Amino acid sequence: MRRYPERGTHGRVVEAVGIRVVSGELPPGTILDIDAVAAEFDVSRTAIREALKVLAGKGLIDARPKRGTFVREREVWNLIDPDVLRWQFESMADPSILDKLAEIRAMIEPSAAALAARRRTEADLTEIYAALAEMDHADATTEEIVAADLRFHRALVAATRNELIEQLGQIIELGLRARDRYVHGHRVSIKLGHAWHQDVADAVRDRDAEGARNRMLALLHAAARDVRDVQSAP
Repeated sequence: MRRYPERGTHGRVVEAVGIRVVSGELPPGTILDIDAVAAEFDVSRTAIREALKVLAGKGLIDARPKRGTFVREREVWNLIDPDVLRWQFESMADPSILDKLAEIRAMIEPSAAALAARRRTEADLTEIYAALAEMDHADATTEEIVAADLRFHRALVAATRNELIEQLGQIIELGLRARDRYVHGHRVSIKLGHAWHQDVADAVRDRDAEGARNRMLALLHAAARDVRDVQSAP
């Protein structure tokens, strides 16, 4: 998913102000000084207004006569907007966001694995096992480990042949990327999880839907345990 800094000055403002709001640097009720923001980014007030319209559409800010432009309460944010979701994971302002991710994954991914076992093609298996091979590289960097894990889960979701699940998978992927960087950045080895992924892949290969479901649940339990271990480490 492309980030706003790649979309020019307008996008740079959206990205910077958005993450400040989501991280809590700009708490609810904060009045935004449009002139100050324009000066900071060296852009026109018109460009700032356009960027703020984008953020308003995500529920992060609002503007009222006599009050001005202000940050809204979290309760009205569009929390599953791809950018808002990404900013939540990047800022980690709310550590429980990883627990919430684990709950969502447990609701969706086991059923997706079961469906993949029923519908997968040989091409799907080729992609799934290629991702596994990437995970198994002895000298993989953290970013390579993250990329391999995302490739595995993306291939599994694609094998469901359900475009709605694929859309949900894209949302989960935003959180999974942050979770992987958090865990593997603390030197938790992918080797510990490779066997769990292998078990899921083998069940999908064998068209064992219930096996795929149960093995994905086991994988998710292990993933949640890794997060807890990192969080509790001194």
